[in-house]
Amino acid sequence: MASLRSSVQLLRTAARQGSRSISTRPSARQNAAPILMGVVAAGAAGYSAYKLWDGKRVNLAEAIKTVQEAIPSNTVSAAALPEAQPSVYSQGKDHAVYMWINLKPSTNAREVARVMSKLQKYVDEVCDPSLKDEDDEVLAGVGFGPNFYAQVAGKTKETYVYPHRKGPLGEMPSSAGDVFVHAKCNQVSKLFELAQVILKNLPKESVANYEDIYSFVYRNGRDLSGFIDGTENAADEDDRREVAVEKATGGSYVITQKWLHDLNTINTEKDKTLEGWVGRTRADSVELPRKTITSHVARMTGGNGFNQPKPFQIVRQSMPFGTLGGDAGLFFIGYAASPRNHEFMLDRMVGAGGDGHSDDIMRLTKNVKGTYWYFPGMAELKQLE
Repeated sequence: MASLRSSVQLLRTAARQGSRSISTRPSARQNAAPILMGVVAAGAAGYSAYKLWDGKRVNLAEAIKTVQEAIPSNTVSAAALPEAQPSVYSQGKDHAVYMWINLKPSTNAREVARVMSKLQKYVDEVCDPSLKDEDDEVLAGVGFGPNFYAQVAGKTKETYVYPHRKGPLGEMPSSAGDVFVHAKCNQVSKLFELAQVILKNLPKESVANYEDIYSFVYRNGRDLSGFIDGTENAADEDDRREVAVEKATGGSYVITQKWLHDLNTINTEKDKTLEGWVGRTRADSVELPRKTITSHVARMTGGNGFNQPKPFQIVRQSMPFGTLGGDAGLFFIGYAASPRNHEFMLDRMVGAGGDGHSDDIMRLTKNVKGTYWYFPGMAELKQLE
């Protein structure tokens, strides 16, 4: 019976200590009481429903209830983390729009910033928040190029400059950009409408040029090459947030790249050759146990070992786009808590990662556009109003 008595004392102590003794992760808050009550179960194991405690007959069920009541409902209070924009680490939808905007040099940057700080208002115009459901909801976020953001908000915690890269298999051009919108929805018409609303609200004669690309889900989540895209993405929401969001600000450093696929090579090359370039099987995305150091998987993870540990991760939100009569490929977009995550991967694609090897994925696709953006946290975005 001493073990039960010790368990009750331990539980009472844990209840008093509250958040000091338990992790502040949301999952810890949810599981605190079951973990604590598990100690009671351990202490009571092997005992009948009634036992003598200091000469008195004790009902174990009542004892457990007493301890439960002693544990306050707010045993763990997690520190509030800055909120990220809706597009950052949420799951994907059937369609997305990637809206790349370059402004005229004479444009008043602060006026544009004030307009874009109201992005959620424009989303609500397109999809009434009182009527929306998962099928037609729009999840959107806005990012800014380094020069633009420096004008309207000052410095970010980390520098994010996208240099031009060139390797034996191709180039990664550095493209200009001031404002970028990423929005997701199961209805592409809602995204088209949102793009119209944004352009209508920007100051007159402020836009030099823009590109709006509309993507789609292809064959249940595959790239146009036939390979499953985003295999390495973290599945858990907390883990995606950890990878994608800067803890101090709620912001995210984002890479966008436009890749045009060589569909002729993809459709005529042997599967074994394509799988060797990628480092995974084409049918079910299983990592090859033996692969070259130039395979895409090896370049992204830092080595060609099986299940090689990844020194850096990003949250990919990439999707296919295009037409057969025009260009088609992958719009690559990735969110990270630091631009260093992107730098590691890009350097290793063009032979600048220290070992001189390039990425074989560039044998079947060509990068024509790319840059970095900073998606400010919700509090930072509000300050631009």
